[in-house]
Amino acid sequence: MEKIKPRTLSGFMELLPPQQVYFDTMARKLRESFSLYGFTPLDTPLMEAAEILLAKGGGETDKQIYTLRKSDTELALRYELTASLAKYVALNYGRLTFPFRRYEIGKVYRGERAQRGRYREFYQADIDIIGDGELDLLNEAEIPGVIYKCFTSLGLEQFVIHINNRKTLSGFFEIIGVGGAATEVMRVVDKLHKIGAEKLTAVFTDDLGLSKTQAEEIIGFVTFQGDPFEVLDKYKGKNSMFDLGAEELAAVKKHVAGLGVPDSHFEIDLSIARGLDYYTGTVYETIMTNHQGVGSVCSGGRYDNLAEYYIDRKMPGVGISIGLTRLFSVLTDNDLLNKSILTAPADALIIPMTGDLSHSVALAASMREAGIRVQIHAEDKKIKSKVFYADKLGIPFVVFLGEDELRSGTVTVKELSTGVQTTAAAGILTAGISEKVKALRSGAPIKEM
Repeated sequence: MEKIKPRTLSGFMELLPPQQVYFDTMARKLRESFSLYGFTPLDTPLMEAAEILLAKGGGETDKQIYTLRKSDTELALRYELTASLAKYVALNYGRLTFPFRRYEIGKVYRGERAQRGRYREFYQADIDIIGDGELDLLNEAEIPGVIYKCFTSLGLEQFVIHINNRKTLSGFFEIIGVGGAATEVMRVVDKLHKIGAEKLTAVFTDDLGLSKTQAEEIIGFVTFQGDPFEVLDKYKGKNSMFDLGAEELAAVKKHVAGLGVPDSHFEIDLSIARGLDYYTGTVYETIMTNHQGVGSVCSGGRYDNLAEYYIDRKMPGVGISIGLTRLFSVLTDNDLLNKSILTAPADALIIPMTGDLSHSVALAASMREAGIRVQIHAEDKKIKSKVFYADKLGIPFVVFLGEDELRSGTVTVKELSTGVQTTAAAGILTAGISEKVKALRSGAPIKEM
């Protein structure tokens, strides 16, 4: 039979065991952070009826969605988590309590060109707060607090949360006479940090037909250096939407600081637009300051009506999404994973040195009861080979159980990192292993240079 060459599809990530431990640790840290802010877990299907995922699609989004057909039913793989959330909220509206706060960490699929850091299958970590009819501004201010907690719990310190308000931008565009093209202008502004001010001006004048004066005023507004509220005051009183956005920005800034986010980790940035149409209020982008070329690793914002395609109720919300797979890829490429984290599949390897395995089985059971992850190496191999096995996997402790130990009622433990070998009662050594393993398991998965 001709052998099939094993391969993983382009744009799909598979990790070796140690890297998978890092990834899972990051996901666990995020879940713990989300839970601290009162978010409940949610797990929606990977696959939905195509009409559900295509409801608010269009343009490039539709082209990126993977569709399948089963008999006469057209199905699709989710390309984000928000569309499934909208369906879920509409379907369960009568059984949910609002504001509804949920988090979800799951895979999504996009049929785009695969490249380093961009995948066709990847994990997103999302939170959203959904209101019934209304949603207080404090929820928008709380989101940066969640971002700050998430990133610091992972071990990241070099990042800044950039905050703006779409009402301010929309009002400003009306003030300078480009309100009719606000959506297109917003999408162009969103490219500022990718293409620079000079190219941005050219797009405004050549592609959108704005005057040179209008283009220069937009550039001056979104790139203002100094206290952003100075430039906001310049246009105050000229447009009601602009004024409301400026007031909301000021309130969000006040609450963000009160929620414990240091000034060094957030800033009001009038250039943050978020190109997606459905954002209507506060918007966020989180940038790693020592890797700015990566772009935003966490973004989102306020929207007015989550479930408009499914239910006749106004359901405003605010949320963010962390591209977990992309973030992990960046961290790996830049060697930022904490090498002191224990990634081994076990804490201790028991090596039986007699033909009777019952004593090793009993010892493994008692150690597992104490919370220690244990493997028994019972294969017919030399002791040296078994120790090498533990060392290669990064298992920190090897436990020897031979005739001498059985006669004296003891066990012998070797700590592979130091080479120190100790013989004592099983209970004493189990307690010692437990304490040392606890220290090895603690700590953040990321260690910035």
